[in-house]
Amino acid sequence: MLRRSRGIAALLAAAALVACGTSGSTAATKATPKRIVSMSASTTEDLFAIGAGKQVVAADSYSNYPKNAPTTKLSAYDPSVEAIAKYKPDLVILSDDTKNTVKGLKALKIPVLLQPAPANMAAAYDQITRLGRVTGHAAQAAKAVNRIKGELADIVATSHVAGRSYFYELDSTLYSQTSQTFLGRLLGKIGLVNIADAANASSPYPQLSAEYVINADPDLVLLADTKCCQQSAASVAARPGWGNMKAVTDNGVVGLNDDVASRWGPRVVELLRTVATAAAKVHTGQ
Repeated sequence: MLRRSRGIAALLAAAALVACGTSGSTAATKATPKRIVSMSASTTEDLFAIGAGKQVVAADSYSNYPKNAPTTKLSAYDPSVEAIAKYKPDLVILSDDTKNTVKGLKALKIPVLLQPAPANMAAAYDQITRLGRVTGHAAQAAKAVNRIKGELADIVATSHVAGRSYFYELDSTLYSQTSQTFLGRLLGKIGLVNIADAANASSPYPQLSAEYVINADPDLVLLADTKCCQQSAASVAARPGWGNMKAVTDNGVVGLNDDVASRWGPRVVELLRTVATAAAKVHTGQ
């Protein structure tokens, strides 16, 4: 669940971190951090959700939510230890360790918390819990986790769309993701069937052909590239051979917010609800 603006190659590299089972780690620190630098948009959302927003003095350039997040020009994908250190942080939170950033920060005696992209919601809950413990907001983190769990459970219990098929579009070159990814597992909670699974690709982020998607004729086409690539129901309908697909003729092309669709923070609830609502409308004729 990562941004197209990052590029597909970087997306696959980040996915590899999850596959390798990289776990969060911290440098030794006893004091509650007061100057946090968040180098992950998902982490930024988590921090604000648990009441630690006031402790965040800087966030990476993609941290555009919530509106009061202290977004900067810091690059999470080409990080500069020197640029991060200028904010005098007492904790830096990363989602991956490109360019040996962890080693560089520790050399400056700056505590680091590494929290890679989670493989599933259980891992996402663990990250929120860890953030609460580290920032002094354990109780609020527990409430946030319980709220997310409850809202997701409610969506699952009230959705009746099991068996409906979908194509999840990461970008306009038809990169997708299978049910073995974070988002694939999330959508699987309401019983949706991912057409990318049948491609038997070696990567959980396969690039599908137009012919493959057309032949699969999914009930839903979920566009996670509306912002990055300006894709829409109209642009999908205009693609050669796509106009007669069920998703196109039955209003099953769903434009998602790229940011919500690429993060693992509290707004996963919004994402699952959007998809579940769209799937229900397609098959009730509403």
